[in-house]
Amino acid sequence: MKDKIHPDYKPVKVICTCGNTFEVRSTTGHDIKLEICSACHPFFTGKQKLIDSVGSLSKFEKRYKKTSGKTVRVQPKKAAKKKTAVKKIKPAPKKKTSPPTDEE
Repeated sequence: MKDKIHPDYKPVKVICTCGNTFEVRSTTGHDIKLEICSACHPFFTGKQKLIDSVGSLSKFEKRYKKTSGKTVRVQPKKAAKKKTAVKKIKPAPKKKTSPPTDEE
């Protein structure tokens, strides 16, 4: 490897919003802040946390209350038949040709 072309690889502190902290090595050179880590992620903890992103959970709950928890199947709407206009094609005008003449 060439000398003096690689970035510094230093230990940095990782801080999660749940309060968990640990050290890793990185080239960033400053502390890293996370929103979710292995200590608070539902996959690793086995606990379910509902994170409502942009109100999608509240939209679902609102639809769920309307149906009282029952499955509702909506019948597909029948497609209306389109009326297509029939375009009448006019025949091309016949070319008038003069009778052949014998001029020899």
